[in-house]
Amino acid sequence: MRRVTDPKDAARAAAAEAAVERIEPGSTIGLGSGRAVWKVVEQIHARGIEVRVAAASVRTEQIAAEAGIELVDLDTAGPLHLAIDGADEVDSRLRLIKGGGGALLREKLIAAAAERFFVVAETDKKVRRLGETFAVPVEVVRFGWRTTRQRLVDGMVPEAKLRLAGDSPYVTDEGHVILDCAVPPEGSIEELAAALKATTGVVEHGFFLGMADEVLLGAPDGSLETLSSPGR
Repeated sequence: MRRVTDPKDAARAAAAEAAVERIEPGSTIGLGSGRAVWKVVEQIHARGIEVRVAAASVRTEQIAAEAGIELVDLDTAGPLHLAIDGADEVDSRLRLIKGGGGALLREKLIAAAAERFFVVAETDKKVRRLGETFAVPVEVVRFGWRTTRQRLVDGMVPEAKLRLAGDSPYVTDEGHVILDCAVPPEGSIEELAAALKATTGVVEHGFFLGMADEVLLGAPDGSLETLSSPGR
């Protein structure tokens, strides 16, 4: 019986429990980062499920190791049977914005390496258009980041703010910085994603398009809403 008092915690727990039911014992999986994913780690540990995990962030590695879960390197893990990760926003077409925790590059590599990709999040992450409540993170190389930002705001995005950690630039696990970019209220998300990726200095962006197979959205009352991608 789930015993939680925080509504968001209850929502994350509902999504995590549904995700764990999709894991086959003995499989190799990928895990992203964030509170909903860490709930998945808790459930794997609580149920005693034997899995091997390729983690997208140092923090997820630490939490999984503390739970006694075997960690593997993505390059030597072999095929990932599935990947599970959170989202900052999701629309009805299962398009995502990710990267609020700063691990978007590794998260996208994990998702791309998996046979199936499941998303765990709360129902309030669902939006009509990506960018309604969250800027899209864009990971850029530190060298000349101001010139990269200028290229982004010259016709692509209305605003690009350097993410900070205290008084210093936030630095990703791969040594890059992040520009949090406002999403224009109109226009093609796919075209914007392609333009961002093609910009000199950009390493990766937080649009995850056409990648998710299923989105598991937990509600504060512990119920679950499932969004599935047709044909995937």
